[in-house]
Amino acid sequence: MKIVSVRAGKAVQTLRTLVAPALVAGALFAAGPVAHAQNAAPTGVRGTVTSLSGDLLKVHTRDGRDVDVKLAKDTPIRGVTIADVNAIKPDSYVGTAAIPQPDGSLKALEVHVFPASMRGSGEGHRPWDLGANSSMTNGTVGSVVVSNGRTITVKYKDGEKKIVIPQDVPIVALEPGDRALLVPGAKVVLFAHKEADGSMAANFISAGEHGVTPPM
Repeated sequence: MKIVSVRAGKAVQTLRTLVAPALVAGALFAAGPVAHAQNAAPTGVRGTVTSLSGDLLKVHTRDGRDVDVKLAKDTPIRGVTIADVNAIKPDSYVGTAAIPQPDGSLKALEVHVFPASMRGSGEGHRPWDLGANSSMTNGTVGSVVVSNGRTITVKYKDGEKKIVIPQDVPIVALEPGDRALLVPGAKVVLFAHKEADGSMAANFISAGEHGVTPPM
């Protein structure tokens, strides 16, 4: 009986040794693609709409590629129009792609002004892909100093940035939009994530109206 017990114990131990890694590997395999899709940084796509068929948007990118991007029923779409520089004023909510300057301030590459209904969108400061060391800052305008352009402070939940806006920087306004903006020839900027099957799915889309090219 003792011999049977020992052998049985060894068999159980061997079975556990074989099964446990298999279960872990199976769990990792099942969760891996989803976890990767959720954690991977979104991919920026900038270009011209060639078609929208159902939930599939086709974009010809600025670097000559043709990209397919899936849309969800609730994918946010924002219209982009030309704005007046005077739209940048204290308490307006803006976003700006910018690059660092030696004095610690940022130099704007573009500025987009949100409507009141979109206040709070993307609030914060994060890396961006519009040039080396570029960043995106979304927040509320504090002070505005007008002199050869504008110098503003942008306040967000965790901090504040001083941003210099040269006179030749494009300034646009954003507004809530829909799929009617995604017509062939429309210029778009979108960020997308990879699904588990490797396809691209849009997180949000900024689409130019009346021939406007979104500068962000």
